Amino acid sequence: MIEYIVPGNIDDRILARAVKLLGEGGTVAIPTDTSWSIVCSMNSRDGLKRLRSLSREKDERRFTLLCSDISQFGEFCSLDNTRFRLIKRLAPGPYVFILRTLLGTEKTLGLRRQEIGVRLPDYPVPLHVINTLGCPLYGVTAKRQMLLTEEIDQDSTEEETLFEGGWELEEIPHLDLVLDPGEDRKRIFTTVLDLSSGEIQVLRQGAGHWPT
Repeated sequence: MIEYIVPGNIDDRILARAVKLLGEGGTVAIPTDTSWSIVCSMNSRDGLKRLRSLSREKDERRFTLLCSDISQFGEFCSLDNTRFRLIKRLAPGPYVFILRTLLGTEKTLGLRRQEIGVRLPDYPVPLHVINTLGCPLYGVTAKRQMLLTEEIDQDSTEEETLFEGGWELEEIPHLDLVLDPGEDRKRIFTTVLDLSSGEIQVLRQGAGHWPT
């Protein structure tokens, strides 16, 4: 099911429906400041299970905790003053920050690693959904591999495996809703910065500039 929205002013009924689906263990495709993400509620075990199944991703580092405020990072991850200042300089924006998790976060998300990627998107749709839901979203980048009927050209670049229009995502199995702003998204990735140890490591150079 696809719902067309105005990003800065989502219809209350559509927003309520999306949040209800997420609370009941559903998955929703949302636009971000980079490409499309598929998300579930971080507090829904059923949602986490469905997200992992439809993503076809084995590597937990492919998943990200989407927050609506930097202060939320500290509720789920270890965040000292140095890391906070760096993140505050770059966020919101097209960056994922790898941080050490707190014990409760590992249990809630069923993680096997002690690190997680966190992100503060510079786009109103995920922020509206998070604030209305009352907790962060757990998400993964939407890729064409999720369409079981579509074969991916082995020569394709990573960007070419991303979606542009919301209508393209409707055929993804176990996806309950697409929030479509009616405009194609850019096929770009975030920049991933590993802050889990003393030295900053660039795991992926994407739309966010580094060093900056």
